[in-house]
Amino acid sequence: MTRPHRFVRCLLVCATLFPLIPGAAQDRFAGETVAQQIDPAIARVLAETPAIDNHAHPQLARPALVSDRGFDALPVDNMAPQTDPAAWRDSFPPLARAWKALWNFDGTLPLTAAQQTELDAARERVRAREGEHYAQWVLDQAGVGTMLANRVSIGTGVAAPRFRWVPYDDALLFPLDDTVLRTTPDRAQFFALEDKLRTAYLGAAHLQRVPGTLDAYLAQVVTPTLERQKAGGAVAVKFEVAYLREFGFTDTPRAEAAAVYARYAGGMSKPGAAEYKALQDFLFRYIALEAGRLGLAVHLHGMAGGGRYFSVAGVNPLLLEPILNDSRYAKTNFVLLHGGWPYVREAGAMLQKPNFYLDISQEALLFSARTLAGSLREWLELYPEKVLFGTDAYPYSAVAGWEESEWYAAGNARAALGLALTGMLHDGVITEARAAELARMVLRTNAEHLYGLRVSSGS
Repeated sequence: MTRPHRFVRCLLVCATLFPLIPGAAQDRFAGETVAQQIDPAIARVLAETPAIDNHAHPQLARPALVSDRGFDALPVDNMAPQTDPAAWRDSFPPLARAWKALWNFDGTLPLTAAQQTELDAARERVRAREGEHYAQWVLDQAGVGTMLANRVSIGTGVAAPRFRWVPYDDALLFPLDDTVLRTTPDRAQFFALEDKLRTAYLGAAHLQRVPGTLDAYLAQVVTPTLERQKAGGAVAVKFEVAYLREFGFTDTPRAEAAAVYARYAGGMSKPGAAEYKALQDFLFRYIALEAGRLGLAVHLHGMAGGGRYFSVAGVNPLLLEPILNDSRYAKTNFVLLHGGWPYVREAGAMLQKPNFYLDISQEALLFSARTLAGSLREWLELYPEKVLFGTDAYPYSAVAGWEESEWYAAGNARAALGLALTGMLHDGVITEARAAELARMVLRTNAEHLYGLRVSSGS
């Protein structure tokens, strides 16, 4: 049994960014707070509706938390230095509000070494108190009923029904020697991690190496892996492929892909980049078809990513149009994560594809409510059934764990949604009843329909 939600507390906590209660921290603009600009009826719906977080990276409860690296198949904490966005920096002002709300810790930015010790101790007291319910407690503080947990595996304290699994399947795209693909320092470490995960998938199939033919690889490794993930509770599969190569998955004939696979599967020689891409393209499309058959959505990292070597041009959502226009994939739902920034208008235009969806995860962390409300309103005016709530909570640093980022991004996303809907209401685009309906759609019912979730309104 999960603990009941404590929504009175949640209202108080989330008020730092969605300030319904007098005296809460204020996000000022032109002399007014964000709260003063949100219609009260809309504010009430946003505050009372437990959200479904479409994308986040929770960590396991104690004692596994100490060594838990399963929150990401490709952790970004060892990448070559980049210019971090302001929200990832230790000087980000909302961090102090999150510390106070979650741990009752008062710290000044940036933290001194002594303050960091105090913060660690404050977190630890809550972890010890909550035990296996710790991750659920974090959701309660953020007003989140259900979280789609992007993890290599589900485990202690992070399990259904509050958490729904989204495993990683990039490793299935690279069954051959990947030396030619290690073109940057970041990709070199990432492909080593994908090799490790693929070995685990092979082990689950009782294999020590990839089979000698493509047909055998598909039948013995790819399809069984997807079926095991579905049986394990997965509602979608995740691709971080944008960190490994660019979008654009051509329709490689099966015979051509089989020839490339057979030529190099024995490991006696290494494929060239063009040959390998043709095989990857075939495998991605095969997995997309199988995901559709199994009722699994396909999630794609869709934003300018971390690290100095990430290809921003390669993540343009328009590169996905050929597969979305292919009727063979009509039963496969694709979700572009993080709103496709900086291609937010291109991503919004793609929502006309019946099997294409967007979430606002990571955008809810990086951008203020007012900035996010702009693109969010545009999508809601066009395709409101296709927009999903999300945070991209992640253990970013010692001062900003997945807990702080979940709390902040969830509140910020609510505020952005409130601003967007209020603007639409004031402009006569929607009625007050429709505004309330749209708020619930983005917060949870769109996700319920997409993933076939059967969850009560209080979870």
